[in-house]
Amino acid sequence: MAARLTPAINAESCASTRFADRCALRKALIERRRALSAEDCVGLSNRICALLQAAFPEFSGMRVAFCWPFKQEPDLRPLIESWLRAGKKGFTALLPVVIDEHRALVFRAWSPATLMVSDHYGIPAPAAGDFLIPEVVLIPVNGFDAAGYRIGYGGGYFDRTLASLSPRPVAVGVGFELARLDSICPEPHDQPLDAMVTEAGVFRPSR
Repeated sequence: MAARLTPAINAESCASTRFADRCALRKALIERRRALSAEDCVGLSNRICALLQAAFPEFSGMRVAFCWPFKQEPDLRPLIESWLRAGKKGFTALLPVVIDEHRALVFRAWSPATLMVSDHYGIPAPAAGDFLIPEVVLIPVNGFDAAGYRIGYGGGYFDRTLASLSPRPVAVGVGFELARLDSICPEPHDQPLDAMVTEAGVFRPSR
């Protein structure tokens, strides 16, 4: 299955991405992604997993937070499970847990045997366990730009989380090329990514 790259959406101007218009842009980006066939989504996700493994082999020995796939986001579980099977010293897979909609995320260890519950958004999360600090966070994007900024779901969870952790974990965005924007026109609270991975490759921010 060949990846079909789509032109970047033009965000037009910084004013155009403020609140209501950014909400409309987010909705359009999510609809664009959800229009992918299940086959394409799996194929593109597998390509992203392969690129992550090749570009960041050190992650297999670190505490790595990832997100359960939601609304046809890239599915990183095959990669995470392969790192768990490898059993390299230091590797722990983590999933985010929402404890308060106005606070930073916390993280609990995950494996395929972990007891899961659905959170407020209907996303599976570990039901119990100690809170652990990630060294790496693999963050899904609804939109992203060449400067390393992303559009999420508007809750600000990852921005608050990255800003609150010291040392700041390595933040790697994961998404499909159809989420690429000319610019998201970042706001002061937007936390930049350290790298972005799509099915087309690994990109470093051009800030």
